[in-house]
Amino acid sequence: MKTPILIVGGGLGGVAAALAAAENGQRVVLTEQYRWLGGQSTSQGVPFDEHPWIERFGGTQRYRRLRDGIRDHYRAHFPLTEASRSARHLNPGAGVVSKLCHDPRVAVQVIETMLLPHIVSGRIRVIQPAVPVAADVDGDVVRAVTVRGAEGNLITIEAEVVIDATDTGELLPLTGTEYVTGFEAQSEHDEPSAPQQAQPMNMQAVSVCFAIDHVDGDHTIERPAGYQRWRAKEVDFWGGPQLGWTSPDPRTLEPVLRTFTPNPEEDVHAIEADQSKGPGDTELWTFRRIAARQHFTPGFLESDITMVNWAMIDYFDAPVIDVEDAEDRLGEAKELSASVLYWMQTEAPRPDGGTGWPGLRLRPEVVGTTDGFAQAPYHRESRRIRALRTVTENDVSLRQRPDGRAAHFEDSVGIGMYRIDLHPSTGGDNYIDVPSTPFQIPLGALVPERVRNLLPACKNIGTTHITNGCYRLHPVEWNIGEVAGLLAVTCLTEGHTPHQVHEDLALRARFQDLLSAQGIELAWPDEVHGY
Repeated sequence: MKTPILIVGGGLGGVAAALAAAENGQRVVLTEQYRWLGGQSTSQGVPFDEHPWIERFGGTQRYRRLRDGIRDHYRAHFPLTEASRSARHLNPGAGVVSKLCHDPRVAVQVIETMLLPHIVSGRIRVIQPAVPVAADVDGDVVRAVTVRGAEGNLITIEAEVVIDATDTGELLPLTGTEYVTGFEAQSEHDEPSAPQQAQPMNMQAVSVCFAIDHVDGDHTIERPAGYQRWRAKEVDFWGGPQLGWTSPDPRTLEPVLRTFTPNPEEDVHAIEADQSKGPGDTELWTFRRIAARQHFTPGFLESDITMVNWAMIDYFDAPVIDVEDAEDRLGEAKELSASVLYWMQTEAPRPDGGTGWPGLRLRPEVVGTTDGFAQAPYHRESRRIRALRTVTENDVSLRQRPDGRAAHFEDSVGIGMYRIDLHPSTGGDNYIDVPSTPFQIPLGALVPERVRNLLPACKNIGTTHITNGCYRLHPVEWNIGEVAGLLAVTCLTEGHTPHQVHEDLALRARFQDLLSAQGIELAWPDEVHGY
């Protein structure tokens, strides 16, 4: 098979890259390992994590089409109350983690609708499931990538530009592209939070998410084989067993007792209007809730539906990247999640003095699996290219930027904002949570040092272990993917390489003009400061 642009990985970055390229007249082949396109927001079951200004600015025009499409889908197809239907910033789950917590199946529908005209026209061809297994490389140029399909069949796809939109940078080792993993040494970038020695196998926890509701009856799952191991696990910095309501506060590192109240009686509109809640909130049920029954007409939902992506399901026992036993480790991560659910159903202390909520019920259809656990693990960290420009802690940390302004990048291709949020890692580290500044995405972070026609499109750009913590969230990944798609189009149309677009000031300025014309913001308004 031949195509001008090959995008391997159908997460948010891959979808954004395909959409941007097709809308600008190029043909694309998009491959994806899992049944659903959308990555974090769909197959991984992670509702949007976004900055507090997202409703006004800080997201690309196409990303806003995705968000608006999700809300419009609820308004068109769900029996909302009149107050909810008319809410300008409808949050279907009234989850406190972001202003748009939604059922992943709705995001799947909207993404497919956005792509459908280009699939019909033939500009986008989607191959799934498909896993990259090999690459044909000629010096500094990737000629083709081979993927394995559902039946074990191999498909070799030749392309002029190859975009790696996988969550773990799967094409980097296959193509010989230089990359890093884990913690860089402090001597490499002079980052204050970095260790003295490099720790390439020290990576953030992965999580296998799942959706639950709470209804009458006993819905207790079979006791996981390794349950007792997880039940007994205690980490020095945790403040108690990992299977428990206590876990570290990411910012203070002090143990905090979380609360858990299925189906609380509350005013969902008051929650959405309260700007003070966020990642530090201690009520787990509402934290990543994706369906709040008060938003819908009486009787539509038996129960709220909440997505479990909490500290206790973080798997940080061992890395799952560049290790031979990765599948076994991911199996352990899934067993940990199952053990958390079993503990909640059978042993978790309740406020009334009892133990266990047997009415907690897995909702496998919500995540599109038969066993109830997400199709894909949530990888917080990827292999990262050695780029022309690496974003460091000194560029974006509020502690290093006392004026509240991130480093200014003349080659900016987008903006983003999130705290530097690193979960416990495989090297034994507790949370690393550093206040950050509204930042830009430099074009140099998307261009590998050597390889001429491969572009990253998500968490595999030129960040460090530390700055990955703020560049890894949904709107930034979408922005990165969109830019990768447009850069591919520009290079094909004008006959340049990504390196030439980056190095030539006139070419770069013209590319930035294209981005601005297509609704990609390159700088933050002056009113925005760090948090």
